[in-house]
Amino acid sequence: MNQNVLNTDLTGKVAVVTGAGGVLCSYLAKVLARAGAKVALVNRSEEAINLYAAEINAEGGIAKAYKGNVLIKADMERIADQVLADLGPCDILVNGAGGNNARANTDKEYYEPGDIDADTKSFFDLDDEGVNMVLGLNFNGTLIPTQAFAKHMVRNGGGNIINISSMNAFTPLTKIPAYSGAKAAVSNFTQWLAVHFSKVGIRVNAIAPGFFVSKQNYNLLFNEDGSPSARAKKILTGTPMDRFGKTEELAGGLLFLVNDEAASFITGVVLPIDGGFSAYSGV
Repeated sequence: MNQNVLNTDLTGKVAVVTGAGGVLCSYLAKVLARAGAKVALVNRSEEAINLYAAEINAEGGIAKAYKGNVLIKADMERIADQVLADLGPCDILVNGAGGNNARANTDKEYYEPGDIDADTKSFFDLDDEGVNMVLGLNFNGTLIPTQAFAKHMVRNGGGNIINISSMNAFTPLTKIPAYSGAKAAVSNFTQWLAVHFSKVGIRVNAIAPGFFVSKQNYNLLFNEDGSPSARAKKILTGTPMDRFGKTEELAGGLLFLVNDEAASFITGVVLPIDGGFSAYSGV
């Protein structure tokens, strides 16, 4: 894919991507760098972002890696100061940190009589620490970096914030109540921020990826022999385009939303990139 098909020129801009150690967000960091932005890759563990930053620099881009936890305000404020000193004030923030935890999942899609006493993890057995972790990582992990980096934007007279929502935010998937609720909160927060920052030149939008294969969901989607799992088959049945998304198919939505000419009057939008999943009723 031609990643600059929208002619989005980010030369001179500084972009910060949290969760940049993952497959999808590391790719988004590369997309922004290829469009000319200087990119700060933020992640809790350092090894992956050092590698991805090196790859961007080897391509001729400008990137630096910053280790920090999006749930610790002091970490984000420290990194915001470092980015300001190293690269300049943040113009684009991609809040990519997030994820699920097995302790916040049910084993079965539907509760059946007797499950409360059976050897299965039902709704009544959801682990409160696991649930709190998922809610905190996805919502607070969006709010706290925004507090740190939007300070650059309000002082600079504008900027772009892109949050990462999900298909779960539109209609919750079975088995993952905490993750579904957390992503619904991210979509709602995107709209709230869009209104809140509307007078100071900051646009706030989100992309809602459908089903893309990543390290985090690989074991959910594929069996040990590489064949699609039962859950993957249900997903594909509900996706009119009948396939999983390709990582590069996120580029167009991202570049469009951060383009201050093409998307100048767009804020508060959650853009599905899902092969029609959210539009399909099943019949």
